[in-house]
Amino acid sequence: MRKSLKRLHIVAFDVPYPADYGGVIDIYHKVQALHKEGVEVILHMYQYGRKDNKAKLKKYTKELHYYKRRTFKNPFIGSTPYIINSRNGDALLENLARDNAPILFEGLHCTYHLASPRLKNRFKVVRTHNIEHDYYKHLEKSEISYFKKYFFRIEAEKLRKYESILKHANLIAAISPNDTKYFGKKYGKAIYLPAFHSNYEMKYPGAKGQFLLYHGNLSVPENYTAAMELAKRVFSKLKVKCVIAGNNPPKELALLCDKYDNIELKTNLSTSEITTLIGKAHINVLHTDQNTGIKLKLLNALFRGKFAIVNPLMVEGSGLEPLCSIGKSMETILIKVKEHLLLEYSKSHFESRKQYLEEHFGNEMGANFLLDCIDFSGLKVRSKSSIAKGSKSLSQLSSVTSYFSL
Repeated sequence: MRKSLKRLHIVAFDVPYPADYGGVIDIYHKVQALHKEGVEVILHMYQYGRKDNKAKLKKYTKELHYYKRRTFKNPFIGSTPYIINSRNGDALLENLARDNAPILFEGLHCTYHLASPRLKNRFKVVRTHNIEHDYYKHLEKSEISYFKKYFFRIEAEKLRKYESILKHANLIAAISPNDTKYFGKKYGKAIYLPAFHSNYEMKYPGAKGQFLLYHGNLSVPENYTAAMELAKRVFSKLKVKCVIAGNNPPKELALLCDKYDNIELKTNLSTSEITTLIGKAHINVLHTDQNTGIKLKLLNALFRGKFAIVNPLMVEGSGLEPLCSIGKSMETILIKVKEHLLLEYSKSHFESRKQYLEEHFGNEMGANFLLDCIDFSGLKVRSKSSIAKGSKSLSQLSSVTSYFSL
């Protein structure tokens, strides 16, 4: 833990506990890691549908502030994106203006006050979880409902225009190398800050697993489409047991799994139950049609599981490429699955992966790197050269033994 006490405001787009989905997982474990480094965290949260969980969050924060998200607003009115306009309360600005501590805005969602004159002399960091307008374009493509498709299309265009507000940030902390390049080119002040996560130690999961696993939130079109394709074109072609796990699957997926004796659909599982499945599986098979942000479920599979077989979009530009076997098509994924079913996950493979993940994706490393990039004096804004100093070269992320090319 650092000796010098530092104070930091963090503005979260949702209550970050329980840490049970992508963005809040990153926020919660970031708060935890910063607290461990001696930072006084003042946590501001927009609340809509989740409990306040004060007892848990108080363990890692100095202050907690809750704000109601204005979800009653018409999402089609005005030029400000709905995800920002519904988080626009003045109470947040009043609380942020009470001192001179730096501010970390979690996601473009929370940046309504980023350009406020009252925060002009503050050191402001924006953590980007995605290139949001690209993410919303992908949501539009995946969505079946006409109304939702229309909303995502309008929101994507608003987000594309709104993104220029990032010029008022002193630092952009992007979640993937690809996103870092994008924001760095546009705004010139981006660092790559890997995702924070729940994996604080790695344990050898054994040499052989009991089944193949695909997991994800099955109410999300991207995920249930991937599950359907894997079931039809990969899992159904095997004799080994295959598990698809996730909450709220559509009826079509359940009916499809029922057709095959070797495919089991597990639903409404807790986070710990999903974690157990990841560790017991011989191969975690993951697929996506969106190359956006970073896939935390892949990071969890690599920390907790054995072999990981993915398609290029799941891993491209993430820094996790060396740890996965990559199949460009369902046919190639099937071939790689059959090859890996004959292999044992060795302790030497595990130790090499452990070293790589701890060096490049460890929470302590991420917290210290972020703190080194923030000016806590309240007197000056750091230059681009001082931000870049000490930053890991992106090329380092692929410099790892060819052992991982299995």
